[in-house]
Amino acid sequence: MIKYELPELKYGYGELAPVISEEQLIIHHQKHHQGYVNNANVILEILDQARINNNEVDQKSALKNLSFNLSGHMLHSWFWENLKAPVDGNVPSEKLLRLINQNFNSFKRFQSEFKKAAESVEGSGWTALVQDRISGDLIISQIEKHNQNMYPDAAYLLVIDVWEHAYYLDYQNERGKYIDEFWKIIDWTVVEKRLVK
Repeated sequence: MIKYELPELKYGYGELAPVISEEQLIIHHQKHHQGYVNNANVILEILDQARINNNEVDQKSALKNLSFNLSGHMLHSWFWENLKAPVDGNVPSEKLLRLINQNFNSFKRFQSEFKKAAESVEGSGWTALVQDRISGDLIISQIEKHNQNMYPDAAYLLVIDVWEHAYYLDYQNERGKYIDEFWKIIDWTVVEKRLVK
């Protein structure tokens, strides 16, 4: 049976400061993300044992919980990969910048739309920059919780976690301030590598 694992970070827990503090990052990675990994593995084990023992399981509940936890695991994994030590004036490469400008008229307009989407996610959730695999267009996506409103045929290029557990220690209820600081820690080389060829 597949066992999911918490991915290691490519940076130290203190390297994203002051945008994300060491304490905030440790709790987010080791407690929250680890929780989604653990929960997914437990649900898979329950489903596996039920099949072995020919027992009934509440499929609707189990599969909904599995989807929630696996989506949380995948989104967090992409989120960690998107990050690097803070840089002032952090901008995409020329190739990616050109594509952003084609789709949003300017990088500044893209940042504004992305921020508005991230600020207005209902309750807990995510905002993502995705690329439609058919048209190649870039689209901003809001993801409520972990697994609702996801575009089915899209490559996820950039994600920001706007659950309160991602920023509350550092920014309290100022989600907008957290989003403004997020631009300093994006690893645009990773974003570009995710573009559909």
